[in-house]
Amino acid sequence: MKQRSTIRQLLQVPVIVAALGYFVDIYDLLLFSIVRVDSLRSLGVGDSGLLGDGVYLINMQMGGLFLGGILWGILGDKRGRISVLFGSILIYSLSNLANGFVTSVHQYAVLRFIAGIGLAGELGVGITLVAEILPREIRGYGTSLVAGVGMMGAVLAYNVAEHFDWRVTYFIGGGLGLLLLIMRVRVFESGIFNNVKEKTVTRGDFLQLFTSAPQFSKYLRCILIGIPVWFVAGILMTFSPEIGAALHLDNPIVAGKAVMWEYVGLVIGDISSGIISQYFRSRKKVVLLYILLATVLVTVYLFVPLGTDTMFYLVCTGLGIAAGYWALFVTIAAEQFGTNMRATVATTAPNFVRGSIILMTPLFLLFKDQFGILYGAGLVGLLAIGTALLGLWKMEETFGRDLDFVEITSSGAVRENASNVGHASTIGKK
Repeated sequence: MKQRSTIRQLLQVPVIVAALGYFVDIYDLLLFSIVRVDSLRSLGVGDSGLLGDGVYLINMQMGGLFLGGILWGILGDKRGRISVLFGSILIYSLSNLANGFVTSVHQYAVLRFIAGIGLAGELGVGITLVAEILPREIRGYGTSLVAGVGMMGAVLAYNVAEHFDWRVTYFIGGGLGLLLLIMRVRVFESGIFNNVKEKTVTRGDFLQLFTSAPQFSKYLRCILIGIPVWFVAGILMTFSPEIGAALHLDNPIVAGKAVMWEYVGLVIGDISSGIISQYFRSRKKVVLLYILLATVLVTVYLFVPLGTDTMFYLVCTGLGIAAGYWALFVTIAAEQFGTNMRATVATTAPNFVRGSIILMTPLFLLFKDQFGILYGAGLVGLLAIGTALLGLWKMEETFGRDLDFVEITSSGAVRENASNVGHASTIGKK
């Protein structure tokens, strides 16, 4: 009976919508990387311009993610989780439908920027909603379910791109998002957020995160622990063909295939990390375990003579499993902060982690020229893992934390139970 009750709570409509929303989000987020060459050639770009125009479009999408992360996070705390969840789905769905009609690189760039804005809101707000509506005892299962289902969107994107024209792949992504909006009829808002909404307390103040050293330090730690995840995706998978060539494998490595197998691993990792965190009743211990596993597998990936492309793709899957604490990372960010700042943190943190690739890529190119591609990637990995361990150090354990509290800035952060928050004059510091 207890198990049936747990499953029933996990399969609430908001949890299902958040999971499917992230599924479509990941499909659309990775789709350009998968169809980049075919789409640009179709638009008349020659071989010499594929890399430059590809970087330009990726940077436009990343710029949208940066801006959208801040925008949706603030709106999520000011307007509510549900409105942001479906607002973001609507924007990236319409944008991706429009991507199927582009006739120039500049049109493509504008639409990738708009799509980036929409894509930025799904994960953080979805995890926030799920964390607030589920009982604390099963919260980890719910957030892992969202991420596990979501990561499968990458597998769908790869397989759809293998069988359909690139324009059709965008139509499919946009159509899936619009179909998802139909489910919004039965989705309800977080009760914790509704409680805070009626109180006199500042919500969604992004600058509040930088007003005191303890507040900023806590926020920075939330970002740092996610860096290795994007190192694996942004460096090791993106440059997998070059790394495979340096390892003298028996067959050339296809980046899209490496990404697909990594995301298969991410599905396993995100589900297993949530289950393990529930078993050990700890977020920090499990994140540490997965970072250490990633350290071992990065070493194998770069420096062990694997010999065959099959073994290489197998290690890609293993790296995906090790990097599969993504949902746990966003859950920690959501649990660290009060209801009035929770969506802001949970939405901006993963997008800032994604943005860290802007720093890692030039470092990788610099180290590659100095030490070769394998050692160059290894040095960047050492920095990524080192910063994550630094972020994890002294981070508060959040497993089982009651999320019904708010953050109030008055010479620093103050934690106050939301049910006790009334007029500003009644709030004191603790």
